[in-house]
Amino acid sequence: MMAALLAIGIDPQRSILFHQDHNPDHTELAWLFNCITPVGKLRRMTTWKARLATSRNANESEVDESLLNAGLLTYPVLQAADILLYRATHVPVGEDQKQHLELSRDIADTFNHTFKRKPKLFPLPGYVETPSRRILSLRDPTSKMSKSSPDRDSRILLTDTDDQIRSKLRRAVTDSTVGITYDPVERPGVANLLTVLAACMQTDVLEVASQFENKGHGDLKAEVTDAVIELIREPRAEFERLRNDTTYLAEVAREGARKARAISEETIKTVRNSVGLS
Repeated sequence: MMAALLAIGIDPQRSILFHQDHNPDHTELAWLFNCITPVGKLRRMTTWKARLATSRNANESEVDESLLNAGLLTYPVLQAADILLYRATHVPVGEDQKQHLELSRDIADTFNHTFKRKPKLFPLPGYVETPSRRILSLRDPTSKMSKSSPDRDSRILLTDTDDQIRSKLRRAVTDSTVGITYDPVERPGVANLLTVLAACMQTDVLEVASQFENKGHGDLKAEVTDAVIELIREPRAEFERLRNDTTYLAEVAREGARKARAISEETIKTVRNSVGLS
C-alpha cells in the first residue's frame, strides 16, 4: 500500500505518509470517542450493512444483525479518530464516505460541547468533493467499485496487466439500449464507463458523452480501455520498482510516523486533560 500511494504521486516531502498501526494515538482516541458515541447512531451507518451484505452475497435488507461484530460497528469511530487526531479541517473523500464524515463532525461537536474547552479543541471537518465522486462496480453498477468485493472482475487494480484490464472492461455490464447517453439512474453501467473515461481525460462527463452520441457500447468500452491502460502505465511501472525497495519504504514509513506522532501527541494530551485521564 505504501508503494502504491507513492507510485500514484503522493510526495512524502509534502505529505505525511505512515502506517496507522505505527501510531497508537489513533486507537486511544478511537476508544475515548467510543465512550461518547451512541450505539443508535452507529447502527444507522450504511457501511457495515453493505460490508456484511457483500460478505454474505446478500442484499442489505437481508443482513442479519446478529452477525455484526463490535469492530465493524465501531469502525466509523476509528475513522473519526483518524481525522480528528490531526484536527483536520478539510477531508477529500468519495461520495460513499460522506456519512462517515458527518459522524466525525458529530463526534467533534459532542466532544467540544461535553468538555467545553476554549478555544474548542476539534474543528468540524468539511467535505471536499472529488471530481469523480463515485466509481461503480464493473459487474454490478448499482454498487461502488470495491477492493473487498469477491468478484475480482468488478474492479481495476493498479497491478492489473493490460490484458486483464481489457478483459474486465470488455465484460463490464452495460444495457440493451441502443446508443450512448449519460443517465446514472436508468443506465448506470454506461454512465459508470463514461465517468471513468471522463476521469481519465480530466474533463466533464457530459462532454465525453456527447462524443459518443452516434456510437455503440463496443466503441465506448474500447475508448475506456485505452484510457485506463494509458493512465496507469507509469504509476504501475513505478509501483513495481518501489515495491521491491523495502529499505526506502520502511524509511518513508518511519519518518512519516515520527512526524505524525509529533502532531497527534499534542492532541491526545489535551484530550486526556479534558476527560480527566492525565
